[in-house]
Amino acid sequence: MTPDISGPRARLLILGLATAVLAAVAVVATVRAADRAGERDRARPGEPVARAGVVTLRQQGRLLFRNLAWGPQRDHISSLPLTTMAGPRTAAPRNCLRFHAAAGTGICLRATGGVVPGHEAVLLDARLRPVRTFPVPGMPTRARVSPSGRLVAWTVFVSGDSYAGGAFSTRTAIYDTRTGTLRSDLESFTVVKDGQRHRAADHNFWGVTFAAGDNRFYATLATGGRTYLVEGDLARRTLRTLRENVECPSLSPDGTRVAFKKRVPGAFADAPWRLHILDLRTGRETALAERRSVDDQALWLNGHTLLYALPGDFGADLWSIPADGGGAPRMIVKSGTSPAVIA
Repeated sequence: MTPDISGPRARLLILGLATAVLAAVAVVATVRAADRAGERDRARPGEPVARAGVVTLRQQGRLLFRNLAWGPQRDHISSLPLTTMAGPRTAAPRNCLRFHAAAGTGICLRATGGVVPGHEAVLLDARLRPVRTFPVPGMPTRARVSPSGRLVAWTVFVSGDSYAGGAFSTRTAIYDTRTGTLRSDLESFTVVKDGQRHRAADHNFWGVTFAAGDNRFYATLATGGRTYLVEGDLARRTLRTLRENVECPSLSPDGTRVAFKKRVPGAFADAPWRLHILDLRTGRETALAERRSVDDQALWLNGHTLLYALPGDFGADLWSIPADGGGAPRMIVKSGTSPAVIA
């Protein structure tokens, strides 16, 4: 005999069973989500330990960086002593995708929540508290603070420029913390190439590095399928090309040398860069002993050593290399990126 499923009682029974099944599915999903969240909050074997604590830009002799060790402090700005960059790291409740700091000023590029996710640049004080926030039009890629702490620069990848085609496009801004002036796009500066003003729709800039004096800076210009080291003058709003095939420059503490990544012949298309040093006075280039491709804006740890990030087990690790072309690469911070030296 076929059961009657058309009556009110049968329909209520079916509804009850369906509700129970859905409730069970929801419970299982919640438990699994909690397990995944718990997994994110637990350090994994071989990872450094990050502990919540106080981090400021006034603690001298420290290396600050974005912590990538798994756990509740992942992506938080963390601190280690320069003398022993091992052991537990202290993490501040400030999460960033890109970070840099100098002389009591910090810059944090981070994602924003909401219905439409985005990104923003957050100016930080010496206690890593937000001072001012700027919306940015794309994915963060580079950030720098001038040695005095007065000037702050950031670069983001953007999409939608008609001239860019399949290549990337960038926006680079510089903010003056003293005057409150925001130069929102270096593309508004006058470019001088080979002694002549150079106009092109495909100008892209990234990787600002500041000289002492808070007027002169260096950056990368991409145009016509080539890259150039440019020297910038904030007061005159000009950019002068100095050398071809230079990306992500980083000025040495004494202002005489630039570390940069250079495309080298014979390298793989997706890993084409090698770290070099350019002597600004003589024009002499020195290839560094790091043979792997480095897609990062290196940072001077001191006058003779560079820091840079390479892919690692949990995102990226920080490595060091002598700036004279000798020595060998050495990992100094596991699960970290975006360093800043607080000397």
